[in-house]
Amino acid sequence: MFPFLLVCPHHSFPVCLMEGNKTWPLVPGGSGAVGPAPSHPKEIGELGKAGIMASDCEPALNQAEGRNPTLERYLGALREAKNDSEQFAALLLVTKAVKAGDIDAKTRRRIFDAVGFTFPNRLLTTKEAPDGCPDHVLRALGVALLACFCSDPELAAHPQVLNKIPILSTFLTARGDPDDAARRSMIDDTYQCLTAVAGTPRGPRHLIAGGTVSALCQAYLGHGYGFDQALALLVGLLAAAETQCWKEAEPDLLAVLRGLSEDFQKAEDASKFELCQLLPLFLPPTTVPSECLRDLQAGLARILGSKLSSWQRNPALKLAARLAHACGSDWIPAGSSGSKFLALLVNLACVEVRLALEETGTEVKEDVVTACYALMELGIQECTRCEQSLLKEPQKVQLVSVMKEAIGAVIHYLQQVGQEKQKEPFVFASVRILGAWLAEETSSLRKEVCQLLPFLVRYAKTLYEEAEEANDLSQQVATLAISPTTPGPTWPGDALRLLLPGWCHLTVEDGPREILIKEGAPSLLCKYFLQQWELTSPGHDTSVLPDSVEIGLQTCCHIFLNLVVTAPGLIKRDACFTSLMNTLMASLPALVQQQGRLLLAANVATLGLLMARLLSTSPALQGTPASRGFFAAAILFLSQSHVARATPGSDQAVLALSPDYEGIWADLQELWFLGMQAFTGCVPLLPWLAPAALRSRWPQELLQLLGSVSPNSVKPEMVAAYQGVLVELARANRLCREAMRLQAGEETASHYRMAALEQCLAEP
Repeated sequence: MFPFLLVCPHHSFPVCLMEGNKTWPLVPGGSGAVGPAPSHPKEIGELGKAGIMASDCEPALNQAEGRNPTLERYLGALREAKNDSEQFAALLLVTKAVKAGDIDAKTRRRIFDAVGFTFPNRLLTTKEAPDGCPDHVLRALGVALLACFCSDPELAAHPQVLNKIPILSTFLTARGDPDDAARRSMIDDTYQCLTAVAGTPRGPRHLIAGGTVSALCQAYLGHGYGFDQALALLVGLLAAAETQCWKEAEPDLLAVLRGLSEDFQKAEDASKFELCQLLPLFLPPTTVPSECLRDLQAGLARILGSKLSSWQRNPALKLAARLAHACGSDWIPAGSSGSKFLALLVNLACVEVRLALEETGTEVKEDVVTACYALMELGIQECTRCEQSLLKEPQKVQLVSVMKEAIGAVIHYLQQVGQEKQKEPFVFASVRILGAWLAEETSSLRKEVCQLLPFLVRYAKTLYEEAEEANDLSQQVATLAISPTTPGPTWPGDALRLLLPGWCHLTVEDGPREILIKEGAPSLLCKYFLQQWELTSPGHDTSVLPDSVEIGLQTCCHIFLNLVVTAPGLIKRDACFTSLMNTLMASLPALVQQQGRLLLAANVATLGLLMARLLSTSPALQGTPASRGFFAAAILFLSQSHVARATPGSDQAVLALSPDYEGIWADLQELWFLGMQAFTGCVPLLPWLAPAALRSRWPQELLQLLGSVSPNSVKPEMVAAYQGVLVELARANRLCREAMRLQAGEETASHYRMAALEQCLAEP
């Protein structure tokens, strides 16, 4: 029940405030605050009763044209009121002159213009309530007025409303009698105000800054009156500004997540399906607490292990997909129960994908299918994991089989996609899961994949040429698949990056490679590489670049390496590779000096050396400053891989990896050996290269290194690689031979059984 004002019809001012059977006389107090009257009027006459409720100000149909003279007179009195009592009286007369259903937006705004914010401001902050009148009663009147004003979206964004957000937020968690009708009404009006503010363009930001998120969390956790409204408003704020919410109120939001997760784990009724829809919004952008993951997994296991209708199963699949995207497989327990649960997830996802995509004419529930794609991606990762996989080998075999059938359905769907649908988020999501599959498996479904390759090249080209739309698509996919906000790691912003790993495998095979070349994929890849390389060039902050950019550049290098080996004629005739070579030469000198980028430098150096053999007649490689800088950087990469390392108890050192190379040698060694071989091949083709190598002192230092370590510590493949370079340098230049002899080259060659080098140095 709301407090009412009793007004004297003869004097047109309120004489008392009434709540239930209690009455407090009112007159203006000092400085305009509401205070107790010294005595009641002797004659009040017939009292008119009117209530100020927020509901009295709800929008309705517009009045007929023409203004109500009575209303105009009362509005004039409201504007001319000199104190609170006169404002009370005039406001109550206004409420009698118009019915709630007759108030349109214009009338409501004119009432606000007459009242202003000063009066409700004092009601919210006054500390001089009438004797015996609870403090919250006057605050309730102030909130009711604000709620009335906030029904106008323009007023909801008014600075005088926005600066009340901290005060309103405190009302949500204020202690008091839970059965007090006035307090309940005030809480309802408070939520109405905050919800109205949240609906304005910049409202969520103001609410977050005003501490509303924490207050809502505490109100929900307290389970007092209106806690369901607190949860609804929290959901809206998280959907509108997830990152800011977590930044401002992470501990409180985590407390809500713990509560929801626990409720989800214990729920035995239909509420567990409603929680499936809510929980994705409350998963943090950082680490999810382990106890929450346990509860969520246990709840999902019970739901998905039961026979369900689609409306019950689909929210559970979407929650599982959100967890998979945010946490990988970390939320699934190890052991038999975890492996069975993961297998169940992937099987359900594959069945859902096939049902949705194989039946023509069926409306595809794109959000559900995209969530299933995320679960399939988790299955692909676990099936290809060699160590600490959740799955046993028989489970992997079974899942690969069902995922193959689901991928077949995805290919079938993509074959039906017309030009008009290429920019739809669901198509992007379908290309993403196909790319994840092709990154690991290209031998199965080979015929279907080859038939789809022309579409994939055109699709990737379309999105590359409209890069901004591609980035927007990736955000839409995240929204479509998981939640109203972008979860976990950023999804790649272009289709081409999704396809690179698969294309890397396919360029090794004759049939798929010919299709890719025919469709113009190499030229597209060159343009893409150059565009991505710009992001890593000086002037750009590489520290903020996602790892996917550098990984994409490395994968491009692998594709080009495949083309260099399998299609050398293409490298020679296509002008795009000349541009690529120029970029590699210009970039490597700076790249080899950068900490933490050795693997990318290895890719660039090796690719450049192999391409230089094919493009050796190009003017750009005839001893130009760029070519000399490139080969000097390549020598630096090749020469710094190994050092002499002393061993305890031995007089002779051993050959060991340099510290920078040691940690990544498993990924680096193939590139290093290929680079040594390519450099060896460049020496006879570029006459200026041997003298340049001699000036770098690489041959001398290499012989010195071999002479300082035990021959038994140098593996045969290393001996062969070193001998190849030394022999070609010796053959190409007399000064190189002389320098090697001075460095005890013949003796070293004899120790390592380098017959070819020994013979070459024996010549004049």
